[in-house]
Amino acid sequence: MTQTPRLTLAGVVLGAPDPRALAEFYRRLLAWDLVTDEPGWVQLAPPDGARPALSFQEEPNHVRPTWPAGPGDQQMMIHLDIRVDDLEAAGAHAVEAGAELAEHQPQDDVRVYLDPAGHPFCLFL
Repeated sequence: MTQTPRLTLAGVVLGAPDPRALAEFYRRLLAWDLVTDEPGWVQLAPPDGARPALSFQEEPNHVRPTWPAGPGDQQMMIHLDIRVDDLEAAGAHAVEAGAELAEHQPQDDVRVYLDPAGHPFCLFL
């Protein structure tokens, strides 16, 4: 029997028409450090260097997902869950950073926001 190789999640990548602009939004939101800034590719990491990192890849044909998606709508492929200690204060911070509060809110203890490229993300206690 062969041993399973060690696998480590190193990062999450979001596609966007302007990866630098989306990275700047998440840098403001999370207070993470810019670690890579190349044409078409930007990466952020927590100040302590922990992983996974959050990267942004240029997708010229990016279509904003619809939240919540209906039949035939562009669906989200991934979303980020971000734990917070104060939902209202974190929500205000997210809006100040450039997020939009989603119209549809499925739970009382979670707030769904849309980043500038339309990717949903959740703030929760």
